[in-house]
Amino acid sequence: MKIKILEIRRIIMLLLEEIYKSHKAQNSAHFNLRIHRGLGWFKKSLDLDQDLDFKFISLWISFQAIYADESDLVQDQSKLQQFLEMLCQKDLDQKINHILWEKYSQPICSLLANPYVEQSFWDYRHQKISLESCQVDLETQKQNIENALKERNSVEILAGIFQRLSTLHHQIMQGGATYHSSLNYKSLEESCRILAALLPVFICILLENSQTLDLNKPYYPAAQVS
Repeated sequence: MKIKILEIRRIIMLLLEEIYKSHKAQNSAHFNLRIHRGLGWFKKSLDLDQDLDFKFISLWISFQAIYADESDLVQDQSKLQQFLEMLCQKDLDQKINHILWEKYSQPICSLLANPYVEQSFWDYRHQKISLESCQVDLETQKQNIENALKERNSVEILAGIFQRLSTLHHQIMQGGATYHSSLNYKSLEESCRILAALLPVFICILLENSQTLDLNKPYYPAAQVS
């Protein structure tokens, strides 16, 4: 089954590359750079099925490539939510909903219920907040997710997913996780499955709406030193 899914993703990758190349002349240089970077890192992730740590990192960079811009010196949750909302609005074929509510609902619910990818849990462990504040925040997050699931609110579910993915990414990149750790295996495996499913859809929606979803200048735009 894993081999079949990987083959399908490689085919999707080739199709996305063809769409990107065939419409490249019509799009702005900034838009093309985003897609080029996003596709490149996603393509690399397809070779890393046996190394979840680096697969996750590659997938996360792919997402940041298509999303982040030069104003993103600090994480802006409201801006991320606006980006996810735009994608959902433009997703006329309901590809995102199919992933969230049908195909990957089980790993998504598992990730959303995992306290170890909640930033509040780690803020408490690092003595940045009190136990009471941590418990209140975790309960609030739990209630928000339950409401979003009940209302089938795709934007809120996506926002919850990416909040947790951001925490996992920060933990890994700050040296807070052991390479190939059994403790992180489930979180990484679920995160990779979800990101690998969502990213091609996000890129496809951007390509289908390149004129209206041509965002700001990419984070670290291409430059040459003379």
